[in-house]
Amino acid sequence: MHSNLLLVIVVLAALAFDFTNGFHDTANVVASSISTHALSPRAAIGIASVLNFAGAFISLKVAATVATGIVQAGLITETVAFAGLIGAIAWNLITWAYGLPSSSSHALIGGLVGALLAAAGGAAVKGQALLGKVVVPALVAPVVAFVVAGVAIIAIYRVVGRRRPGTVNRGFRLGQIASGSLLSLAHGTNDAQKTMGVISLALVAHGNFSASHFHVPLWVVVAAATAISLGTYAGGWRIIRTVGTRIIKMDSAQGFAAQGAGAVVILASSHFGYPLSSTHVISGGVIGAGAAKRLSAVRWGVAGNIVAAWVLTLPAAAAFGALAYGLARAFGTGVLGPLLITVVALGVLFGTFAARRGRLAAAA
Repeated sequence: MHSNLLLVIVVLAALAFDFTNGFHDTANVVASSISTHALSPRAAIGIASVLNFAGAFISLKVAATVATGIVQAGLITETVAFAGLIGAIAWNLITWAYGLPSSSSHALIGGLVGALLAAAGGAAVKGQALLGKVVVPALVAPVVAFVVAGVAIIAIYRVVGRRRPGTVNRGFRLGQIASGSLLSLAHGTNDAQKTMGVISLALVAHGNFSASHFHVPLWVVVAAATAISLGTYAGGWRIIRTVGTRIIKMDSAQGFAAQGAGAVVILASSHFGYPLSSTHVISGGVIGAGAAKRLSAVRWGVAGNIVAAWVLTLPAAAAFGALAYGLARAFGTGVLGPLLITVVALGVLFGTFAARRGRLAAAA
């Protein structure tokens, strides 16, 4: 009975993380379209949520990487999976509160690795795989997006530089609808799969199937796709403002170049099973599109804060994951620890949002 309840708690925590991933990463896929007025906020978010859902069904390679490629799946317990998710959710909410577009993907991986290190030690993590499949792509992908977006915007300006600005802007706003839609699809293809991988790890720990016969059940795919889609529709307005207006003052051509570069890089990484950060990629594309026009167009202080959040995400989420595991294990190996943490976390969240709503009402 307890084991079944623990599995339910883990699955609900995973879907809660997927929801936070959706509203935390909404900015990645809609900010450019909104800031250039290619789409209204609600239209952009509506399209993104639908395509996030659809993208989750395209591939399962990233889910396999998260579940079996960077950790020893046989050493994962349901408590470890739960603690890793709590670590990721905590970091997502902290960075959301400060409007920093950090990586939900790296938060999840960091939380899982931290909890597993606390539970089983260094041998439980595949260090070389973590470096090759997570850390190196995290460093390379934003640079590639930066270069692709920069080259694209230079080429675009040379082609359309002497044409009427009004006609050009209208054309690129239409183009942004296409590039933004492709980016939304790519985001769902990569990000939703990470939650699928963690739920599948919990099912392995529960005994539903073995790590050697790993697969993602259809209900897991549907549940993860739904959660990230709903989270996307909820929107993360703080981060939308950061990506859409605070890094550069973006025109429609730059938005098109940044979104197109981001979509290409994310789809390529999903094809190879790399759990890439869409946040890193689209921010790199936005900075590249701005810097190629002129270096002073980029607010480098804001960009520096984003980079700092990137650097901190893996270790910070790992620390939260390890702490959550320690707290859960203090109450034994059963369901009591995760259940108490869930109740306390829900209470803190409810109190925080109630207080924020009260401040907003008082200000109005």
